[in-house]
Amino acid sequence: MILAIDVGNTNLTLGVFEGEKLAATFRLTTRTPRTSDEYGVVLTQLLQNRQICVEQLEGSIIASVVPDVMHALVGALVRYTGTRPLIVGPGTKTGIRIVTEDPRAIGADRIVDAVAAYEKYGGPVLVLDFGTATTYDLITEKGEFAAGITAPGIRISSEALWTQTAKLPNIEIKKPASILAQETISSMQAGLVYGQIGQTEYIVSKVKEESGIRDLKVVATGGLGRLIADETDAIDIYDSTLTLDGLRILYHKNRSSRDGRREEKAGGTA
Repeated sequence: MILAIDVGNTNLTLGVFEGEKLAATFRLTTRTPRTSDEYGVVLTQLLQNRQICVEQLEGSIIASVVPDVMHALVGALVRYTGTRPLIVGPGTKTGIRIVTEDPRAIGADRIVDAVAAYEKYGGPVLVLDFGTATTYDLITEKGEFAAGITAPGIRISSEALWTQTAKLPNIEIKKPASILAQETISSMQAGLVYGQIGQTEYIVSKVKEESGIRDLKVVATGGLGRLIADETDAIDIYDSTLTLDGLRILYHKNRSSRDGRREEKAGGTA
């Protein structure tokens, strides 16, 4: 078994793979400060609840966009699971060639999603991740990471409304019964959800237009991705486990050059 960890700005998502099968998933809040012991205790308890012993883990892998948690998290893995994680970054073997102006500026989470989408669905593919930010990444038929678009995520937009205004409330993000809202909450929901749908359709269309790739597959993931994918034909596939699958794929791509229980921090070109 391997442990895959995606450290996002909002949530820390963990997946345990047995071969290619995702045997268990867990989510923690990234914004809660934790020591290595706290991470270790929580992690071992979560695994035990699914009848998984830490001794069953042969290795681990992390993709993180939150540097502040890494010292404690890596320490927890070493101390409580006996694994030294592969940390996704420059130098990790990916099979994806980054041809943007500054390859090192591409977040580890976006590389992981790109690898998973290209390996699972082939190229050319446009990968949409509806997370804290909403990202759109273009991978060519040859496996080149050619372009990326970044926009505020739905939850960030919602938080901006209720934290930066005096009278608007914090609301549940869901599609209202009608876009013709007649009260505050459904009005906000309409703007957030239909605004995101409109943004998605326009950006996908514009990417196809400017790239000249009309047969572009569009694959979405992320916590609120299902909500948007169900409402538009611009998205071909919604894959809720895309990022975790990408981590599994990367672990095995790099396994031949590392010991699964020896820490190796990636460095170099992707």
